[in-house]
Amino acid sequence: MTDDATPPARRRDARRNRELLVEAAHEVFTEQGLEAPLDVIARRAGIGNATLYRHFPTRAALVDAVFRDLLTGTIEAGERARAAADPWAGLVGYLEAVFAVLATDRGTNDLMTTHLEGVDSLQAVHAHNRETVELLLRRGRERGSVRADVTTEDVLFALAALGRAVPALATAVAPEAWRRPLALLLDGLRPAPEPLPSPALTADQLGDVLQGLGPHRAPRG
Repeated sequence: MTDDATPPARRRDARRNRELLVEAAHEVFTEQGLEAPLDVIARRAGIGNATLYRHFPTRAALVDAVFRDLLTGTIEAGERARAAADPWAGLVGYLEAVFAVLATDRGTNDLMTTHLEGVDSLQAVHAHNRETVELLLRRGRERGSVRADVTTEDVLFALAALGRAVPALATAVAPEAWRRPLALLLDGLRPAPEPLPSPALTADQLGDVLQGLGPHRAPRG
């Protein structure tokens, strides 16, 4: 039966079920990360597993539906940073905006700090994030506010590694505790007399590292 042939009441029910699933999935992913059991999401939405899979045949499809709109905030923050007259101020503001989200939302944290296949909206965000960091680093080097030997891969790796830790830091210590290690990371990007040791990661090596990190594991029990 086509959608046009489906009775209006059933179409409304289907839309409502989808909305309930997306809302419940966002709550559960935020709390537990992207590997949270799908049956937990279905139960929280008050909907059967079969209905969940009818709307979202794969986990990636559900993740995409949950975070598609939320991820636009990262792109908007990147655009503001690119428009900043001072590239260092733009970089600091951008990373603070990103980490404020990473510290409180495990689902978004998984998306931003790991490599996940099949989430269409995520590809554009990762590409925009990389372009933003690369642009701000280049401008910073030209201004003399960023060390000459730091690469985009250096920064993206450091951000992913630190980003994985900030949810636990915010929960166990204080909501704003992530600001201190981020400030230390930023300070390390400033010009320094000693060069960085060993070669920087390539883009492919960085992708392998991020894929190896994997998403946050859902709590047991």
